[in-house]
Amino acid sequence: MAIESSEFCPHRSSYEDFRVTRGADLLARYTWTGPDDPMAAQVEWVPLVHAVSLPGGPVVRETFDRIRAELTDRIRDAAPLDGLVYDIHGAMSVVGLTDAEAELTAAVREATGRDTLISAAMDLHGNVSHDFARHLDLLTAHRLAPHEDAWETRERAARKLVERLVTGAGRPHRAWVQVPVLLPGEKTSTRLEPAKSLYGSLADVEALDGVTDAAIWVGYAWADEPRCRAAVVVTGDDAELCLTQAGMLARGYWDARREFAFVGPTGQADECIAKAVASTARPFLISDSGDNPTAGGAGDLAHMLGRLLANDDLAAGRATALHPGLHDPEAVAACFAAGTGAEITLRVGGHVSAGTGPHAEPCELTGEIVSLQILDGVRAAAVRQGGVTVVLTERRKPFHTRADFGELDPTGYDLVVVKIGYLEPELYDMAADWLLALTPGGVDQDLLRLGHRHVDRPLYPFDDEGFEEVELAPQLL
Repeated sequence: MAIESSEFCPHRSSYEDFRVTRGADLLARYTWTGPDDPMAAQVEWVPLVHAVSLPGGPVVRETFDRIRAELTDRIRDAAPLDGLVYDIHGAMSVVGLTDAEAELTAAVREATGRDTLISAAMDLHGNVSHDFARHLDLLTAHRLAPHEDAWETRERAARKLVERLVTGAGRPHRAWVQVPVLLPGEKTSTRLEPAKSLYGSLADVEALDGVTDAAIWVGYAWADEPRCRAAVVVTGDDAELCLTQAGMLARGYWDARREFAFVGPTGQADECIAKAVASTARPFLISDSGDNPTAGGAGDLAHMLGRLLANDDLAAGRATALHPGLHDPEAVAACFAAGTGAEITLRVGGHVSAGTGPHAEPCELTGEIVSLQILDGVRAAAVRQGGVTVVLTERRKPFHTRADFGELDPTGYDLVVVKIGYLEPELYDMAADWLLALTPGGVDQDLLRLGHRHVDRPLYPFDDEGFEEVELAPQLL
């Protein structure tokens, strides 16, 4: 069960938000389950169930209980299992729970029994509490952000599991330690130092005789739970070596905490827009980072749209901007009813986020409907006012690749303003220049203004004094 859930987002994730896969379709999700893979002669893959959702707000309890029940029922029906590949994210929040992954994993462990080896593949933005990790036998995480190695991580979890089962190596030692640092993903990209070197060292640790895997988790900054902080786990057959390496990785992360910086130049919304309009670099991309749906934002904040329309050059059409991904099903329905070419007046945005602050106020939009299309099964309507074209979507939808824009060509605009944090690879390659706008929302990059109340303190950057001698002693789970 995989989702990233912002507790500062008013959206609630329900069963309909999850793509649930079972049977042959689940086996087809992975390349290494096929008959041509070398593991085919060593293992019989038994498909259970996988549920994944676009990041959003916390999961409603009924949905969590429903998916947990199906997973554990299928585990019991398939028993006995030698191993389980546990494909999760690690940053799921559930209404009424404080450590959702621990609750889910405890139920999975009860269903499998103690003899089954469980190998978890996780996002490096997950949270790894003691209660969660103690139920697992192997656990690894992405080593790149952006996550260009996501499928490689899942395959690594599977191959390490099968290797231990085939050789009879059994359950490895797991050296676990949390680091009292909580940073947003946009400050911990592996494109830059210090994350580049920290994550780059993991392969060397893994290659040591007696080590099976090494992983660092940044943690998830937009949940408000005691488990939210960085973590390190080193697994292997040499307990002392695992403890030593986990301690060194944790100390390296802690010592570098003040060196982490945003992955790109930043500014407030108006500042970023003015710089982009004045630039000759085209297309110039701006991240509307506080309302990024792929980090857990609601995706319905019209704050950035309002700032674009307030810019004189954009309002007059002397410069052009494309702003995709504003979630407003009512506005989309009205556009589809009116048809392409029609003039329309709408109040867009702020439906899910209503009442959360001035940044959640809807924006009045009067313009021409220039495009109606279906993107990944989601109806999308593009409306142009002055030089600004906004793409409204009936469901929360990311725009990460050229194909996500459909018939609209983002390279034909001066500015492209996307609800995202750091740029995904295709956007990164597209951008002639780029700024990260520090906008408000459920995944605000300014953690100190969000109002965390339940994280364990002291915790950097909420606290920066008084714990220089922080205890970073790993323990065996």
